[in-house]
Amino acid sequence: MPTINDLELAKAAYIIVKDMVQVKAGESVLITIDSASEWRVAEETAKIAEILGAKVMVAWHSTPDGYGKVADPRLPDGLKAAIPETDAWIEFNKQWLLYSSPWEVAMANGRTRNLFLGGLDTDRVVRCIGQLDMEAQTAFQNKIVSMTQKARKMRVTTRAGTDISFENDPKRPITNELTAETPGPHFLVGQIGWAPIEESIQGTIVYDGSFSGGGEADLGILDHPIALKIESGKIVDIEGQSEAMFVKKWLADMNDPRMYHLAHICYGFNPGAQLTGLCTEDERVWGSTEWGFGYQGPMFEGALGDAASHADGICMNSTVWMDGEMIMEDGVVLHPDLVPLAKACGK
Repeated sequence: MPTINDLELAKAAYIIVKDMVQVKAGESVLITIDSASEWRVAEETAKIAEILGAKVMVAWHSTPDGYGKVADPRLPDGLKAAIPETDAWIEFNKQWLLYSSPWEVAMANGRTRNLFLGGLDTDRVVRCIGQLDMEAQTAFQNKIVSMTQKARKMRVTTRAGTDISFENDPKRPITNELTAETPGPHFLVGQIGWAPIEESIQGTIVYDGSFSGGGEADLGILDHPIALKIESGKIVDIEGQSEAMFVKKWLADMNDPRMYHLAHICYGFNPGAQLTGLCTEDERVWGSTEWGFGYQGPMFEGALGDAASHADGICMNSTVWMDGEMIMEDGVVLHPDLVPLAKACGK
């Protein structure tokens, strides 16, 4: 008997391969998945790529201990060699290869287009990709990206205690995660991210959704908030209960001062995303904001760059101001240009 969501998963896999990555006959397609992830999504994606005439390889491997370069020693040499030699790379790893050394090589080669879908299982792939109205989603995301590109001074607050201000550099790009047809890094639909002027970031960030730092630092949904005190773009103190004390020690034990620098901010605007403890989904919960620190991806064109690892935390139900104008309150968009577009997305 067919498993629940068989047809829905097939539809989502088709969207991933045909519409998002835009795989063509004769191209090489690498699908990576670690032992902590659901094999089924990789298998279904591989079937679609094969049907479209691609040369497909699925690389299943043991799960690394953390994200980024922390994962390097655990990666098989054959996998390290294969990643930069593929045309299209779809990553389902729960412990990301994102920001690892082979990822850096692949993203610099001008050939490989990478779609990061870290840890997504059948349910998440269906909700966050297969069931979206991509035309409506594209219209909404394009509009808020355009508005953000024009904003110079911004402020984000939450009822949990976030109150952070910063300035944007108009020359820096804003990532708009929809498709993955061009060489370089791409991510799950519904996230919009950028690197503010680092030294302009001042205030308090309170993670009240979830926290993900890879390996033992994958805390998932938080029982207690984690408050970061920020001065000139750098974490100067961490306050809270057991989770905050863990993160404080984890950072100290990493012995890398670059890990204390804020790398980027992102909006979450995927109407299918739910807070489940998986960072890939959590940072796209509609109306949230996400702050990452440590390694700064080259796609942000910021002033930081390398670090031992990367961590992300979610601020739920955010209120956002652009140049003094409130565009979203407690996770609900208010700007008149955005309201009808959000409704078309189901929000």
